[in-house]
Amino acid sequence: MIPITARVVSDLAHEVRSKNAGPFWVTLEIFVHDAAGYAVVADPGFLNEPVIAALYAIEDVRTIQMFRIPELNVVKISFPRPVTQGSLLDRDIHAGQHHVPLALLPLPS
Repeated sequence: MIPITARVVSDLAHEVRSKNAGPFWVTLEIFVHDAAGYAVVADPGFLNEPVIAALYAIEDVRTIQMFRIPELNVVKISFPRPVTQGSLLDRDIHAGQHHVPLALLPLPS
């Protein structure tokens, strides 16, 4: 059995999800339980464009759009799909599994 020593983003959220935003974009959303958790997840020192670029192998950080919505305790992230939706190389037509790397991102100590 492997002990879990670090908490992850999904521990602070009641939902972390992904979906397609048209044939060329993916959207990730983190719905956080409360303002304290939101303060951690929405902190630009923790979750920012370079972190998303590293998680999703995005070459141009400038293509990543991040929206922090404190009134709803939500962080929304959009970026170009790695391949066009429905193309021969598309392995997730609905972008429904793209949220996993973000959900498993370790929280800061």
